[in-house]
Amino acid sequence: MSKDQHSPPLVIFGLDAGDAEYIRRWVHEGYLSTIASIMEQGCWGHIGGPDLMSTHGAWLSLFSGIPRLDHGYYFNRQLKPGTYDFQDISPSDTGVQPFWSHLGRSSKKVAVIDALEANVQTNLPGIQLVNWAIQKQFNTAVAPISFEPATLLDDVDGIVGAIPPIDGFNPDSSASEDLVDYHRLLKRVEQKGRLCRHLLKRDRYDLAVITFVEAHTAAHRLWDYRPGGMRCNSTTSEGSELSTGIRNVYQAIDREIGLLLKQFPKKPNIVILSLFGMKDLHSTRGLVESFCRQLGYQVPPSGTLNDLAPLALARRIIPPKWRDRVSQFFPLRLQQRLQSQQFLSQTDWDRTTAFPLPGLYSSFIRVNLWGREPKGIVEPGREYEELLSRLETDLLQLVDPHSGEPVVQTVTKTVEAYSCDPPVVLPDLCVEWKPSPRFIDRVLHPKCELVQIAPWYNRSNYH
Repeated sequence: MSKDQHSPPLVIFGLDAGDAEYIRRWVHEGYLSTIASIMEQGCWGHIGGPDLMSTHGAWLSLFSGIPRLDHGYYFNRQLKPGTYDFQDISPSDTGVQPFWSHLGRSSKKVAVIDALEANVQTNLPGIQLVNWAIQKQFNTAVAPISFEPATLLDDVDGIVGAIPPIDGFNPDSSASEDLVDYHRLLKRVEQKGRLCRHLLKRDRYDLAVITFVEAHTAAHRLWDYRPGGMRCNSTTSEGSELSTGIRNVYQAIDREIGLLLKQFPKKPNIVILSLFGMKDLHSTRGLVESFCRQLGYQVPPSGTLNDLAPLALARRIIPPKWRDRVSQFFPLRLQQRLQSQQFLSQTDWDRTTAFPLPGLYSSFIRVNLWGREPKGIVEPGREYEELLSRLETDLLQLVDPHSGEPVVQTVTKTVEAYSCDPPVVLPDLCVEWKPSPRFIDRVLHPKCELVQIAPWYNRSNYH
């Protein structure tokens, strides 16, 4: 659909959280005929590198070409530089723009539909629809729909109607509830495909960027029903149908990609991308917090003054599991404020060398570095490097007492991954935990035992 008949268009399909193992298997078994055809005619492989240390910010790096070290986005709640306070952050706060923003002064036309972690660009020829059919995240503010031109959303509603949000995490949902959302996911795939076909008929585009997020949401919601999952032996009709739900959503996306490619009168250049897949994993937030405190990296304040404060007294009296259950009913900002107060009041910064940053599954650790943190005590250079090595060694010694196996898969040092000085914004360490089909409530270190309480937000899978 290019104005220049000598330049075929570039079409980029994002398959959010499309699992590489599943794609290979289902291509081989004949379920993904469109992707199989593209793989046969072109080339394919695995991506890697430090910018994949976190799912947050991965699409931002890809679409902008700017590394994570420079844009600094790794989670939706990050340490505010120069403080011990945390702040909510989104990709738009980075000021980083996708590569197609540079086409504004050219004659090239673009069609962008739900490119993740990208904002609508002004003065760009074509159409842009962002945050339309995306995954609804629990406890995370959903970015508003944005679009260009101003009439586009009215056109969209007229073509396919409204798109209801679908929770990627619905704790304690029944098979019947999951089945309803499964069928809504299939409908959304069809709606997005139909919308894109309709919009692409209207004009000739040099670049099309289209992301299907339903693979992501389906994997989270239906993970336990897959063969080998915790609910795979369900004898109900709902459970039986959901056992192939993830595959069926992938197959629906594959079908829509095939129909979309037929829209182009001239054979386009095609790229299909997925930045991460899925694995068995439960929350590890409590483990990294216990690690830093039990092994003496994060030191509590001495004396009894803080222990007599009302909040501290309440935390001692009320069991952790009850506190977590009760806190879910608080407004998000109140939850975050209480967590920040606890973090600040229970840390002696004059003796703390390292501390955990917010996270759920991947874990992040920050060194209390002199000259970077307000009360940093670790000297840059040799002392900093030795502390990182000691942290890595301690992490790799953590063992699951049930299996006797290590629980940490990889430890990434930011300074080594990027060949850089200590980062201003990013964590100093990123910890990836080994896949586990069950919640690990305790792990062993040669010096101590680490214990965590299962949080309310504790789904059985992550990336």
